[in-house]
Amino acid sequence: MDRNLVTTTFELSGYEIVQHLGLVRGIIVRSRSVFGQIGAGLQSIVGGNISLYTTLCERTRTDAFDQMVKNATGVGANAILGVRYDATELGPGITEVLCYGSAVVVKRPSPSK
Repeated sequence: MDRNLVTTTFELSGYEIVQHLGLVRGIIVRSRSVFGQIGAGLQSIVGGNISLYTTLCERTRTDAFDQMVKNATGVGANAILGVRYDATELGPGITEVLCYGSAVVVKRPSPSK
């Protein structure tokens, strides 16, 4: 799937939706390791960006996104509209990240004569 056809909007400029295939999602549950917590604790003493957590969050969001795209491709979609992320803390140091959107088939309209 062309990643340019995955968007937070509900339409794609220059394309028409020809089929709605339903909701697709990618879900990842991650926990922080003891070593990561120690390293992040040390970074928090200094202040500023806690890069260990930033890296973990980015990797988790990317994994959830990739899983959503794989699921959309599996149902025959070539685009995903209305993409959103949600995160829920399931327990101390355990977080669920959900990426979801509407799987669709889009095509470029035929040129006018």
